[in-house]
Amino acid sequence: MTQILDFRNVDLFYDHVHALRGVSLSVNQGETVALIGANGAGKSSILRAITGLRRIRSGEIHYDGQRIDGRNPADLVKAGIAMVPEGRRVFPYMTVKDNLLMGAFTRTDKAGIAQSLEMVLTRFPRLKERYGQAAGTMSGGEQQMMVIGRALMAKPRLLLLDEPSLGVAPKLVQDIARSIVAINRDENVSVLLVEQNSRMALRISQRAYALTTGVVALSGNSSDLLSDERVKSLYLGGEL
Repeated sequence: MTQILDFRNVDLFYDHVHALRGVSLSVNQGETVALIGANGAGKSSILRAITGLRRIRSGEIHYDGQRIDGRNPADLVKAGIAMVPEGRRVFPYMTVKDNLLMGAFTRTDKAGIAQSLEMVLTRFPRLKERYGQAAGTMSGGEQQMMVIGRALMAKPRLLLLDEPSLGVAPKLVQDIARSIVAINRDENVSVLLVEQNSRMALRISQRAYALTTGVVALSGNSSDLLSDERVKSLYLGGEL
């Protein structure tokens, strides 16, 4: 399979804190890969490094065959990398429509933007219902759907999701999980999913990496990790 992301032996620091220690991982085209681990394990640091929000100290990051570490974050969006940040980061006083259109700010193809907007509203019918509503008045789950839709408006080839289930009602977590599977399958978007809900992440991904304090502790097929005793005890809170 062709790799869309190759994250090679990366070290990253926050001042004197060594957040990533020689981390290597990859995402193949058309694949969903999960990053699981406790708070502070380094999962979000990987996403910040990929998007250029944090400079790495050493190592290399390649996207679509090109080295991208050190590049401007806006250029990476144009290249096809979109991130849904932790905590949603909506524009609360803007409508759902305008929040979604903000995701297309790097695009100039009006017909293509309209097509993407229709795709997002079909994918998330709740957003169609709330189209003219101020984003800040929606529930956490609805906002999460909107920021995923906003990222899709950039027409990404690689979608980075940082804790999409955080602060979302259990019923809507299932809806979001299903939407991630559908986006990966139907839109041919590769997905790198950071999740503390390890059980959900392993069930909707093909491969996974388990992080512990800045290093990859385990990796493999998600179905194998779901039944791995070490993963059960460390990340899944006991028996499945």
